[in-house]
Amino acid sequence: MNNIATVIIGAGQAGLAMSKHLADRSVEHVLLERGEVANSWRTERWDSLKLLTPNWQSRLPGYSYEGNNPDGYMDMKQVISFLDKYSERIAAPVECQTNVHSVKPVDKGYLVSTNRGEWQCEKLVLANGACNIASVPKFAADLPSDIESITPLQYRNPDQLPDGGVLVVGASATGLQLAMEIQASGRQVTICVGEHVRVPRVYRGRDIKWWMDVAGVLDMDYQEVDDINRARRVPSLQLAGSENRDTMDLNAVEAIGVRKVGRLAGIRDGKAMFSGSLANVCALADLKMNRLLDTLDEWATENDMDRKVEEPHRFEATRIDEKSTLGMDLAAEGIKSVIWATGFRPDYSWLDVPVFDRKGRIRHDGGVAEVPGLYVMGLPFLRRRKSSLIDGVGDDAKILSDHLHSALYSKAA
Repeated sequence: MNNIATVIIGAGQAGLAMSKHLADRSVEHVLLERGEVANSWRTERWDSLKLLTPNWQSRLPGYSYEGNNPDGYMDMKQVISFLDKYSERIAAPVECQTNVHSVKPVDKGYLVSTNRGEWQCEKLVLANGACNIASVPKFAADLPSDIESITPLQYRNPDQLPDGGVLVVGASATGLQLAMEIQASGRQVTICVGEHVRVPRVYRGRDIKWWMDVAGVLDMDYQEVDDINRARRVPSLQLAGSENRDTMDLNAVEAIGVRKVGRLAGIRDGKAMFSGSLANVCALADLKMNRLLDTLDEWATENDMDRKVEEPHRFEATRIDEKSTLGMDLAAEGIKSVIWATGFRPDYSWLDVPVFDRKGRIRHDGGVAEVPGLYVMGLPFLRRRKSSLIDGVGDDAKILSDHLHSALYSKAA
């Protein structure tokens, strides 16, 4: 039995950021990692994936990008190297190859059981990531057995797919990136489009992330949002990291031959059924994009930036066919595989603590769970809009480590 003040589960960017702040406060702790540092980046990403954020935005407590291409976008090898170097620099006390089997509340804390022994701690930080399990609709089971069904966690490159058409379900960052890559491989792709967030890669000569950073959009606090549960479910931005900084949206994928249909509503007898709301969904995404651009234009004017950047402009509306496609015979259309780019969720199957709501989400207030001594990190909009980004975990870790430190030593004081 190992007794320690704090256990952090997960050694990705969130766990490492918390480790740095706890070390700065002289809080004894250990990080338990099922694989190696940055395990999810190593094992659960496709080959060509790059970060959606520019290199200059890769910032962790006391550490930031040190290369010569600040406006580029890291690939997975570079992300892994970045996190490895950070872990070494802060001397993070990581226990690798340590699979957590269960976590149970005990007197004055938690008992964490793993394949390498047990840890008893007073404080527990869950930093194991928000994308451990692909969220796949129940009707995926109705897909004909001769059609391959995979998730983005299983996908690596187009070569693993059977010859023939591909149905990509979901049109956020993951869905659009996979649709474009697979279409370029020579397969006909059809993308099912539900709610999405459209933004340009570059606006007025600057990366959209630069604008969102300087204008304070990414720093919006969770307490400023009318419906934080809704905000935490907003899809990821339609962005991709590329050398030429191309905008990736539905017009771009259509231009290379990808076919658009509405949200996949179900599958019956080999036929896919689509929502007829594609035009409305796209119009709403265009409207929200333009509202964001209005906000950025206002900030530029108020901060005397108009003379330093390009003139304001707006982008072509999403092109939609007048006649909606409401159904598709998958066999007749030559569909041989379906990729479920329908979102992700954390894996807390080992957490035997009464802290879940009816949908299996941890009840928390800005990362402070509704049970004593439990904290959560790295979830979308945990405390700020940027909470799930590498650039966002540091600010959250600072606040939560302050809370943890105060709670840990308040009795001794």
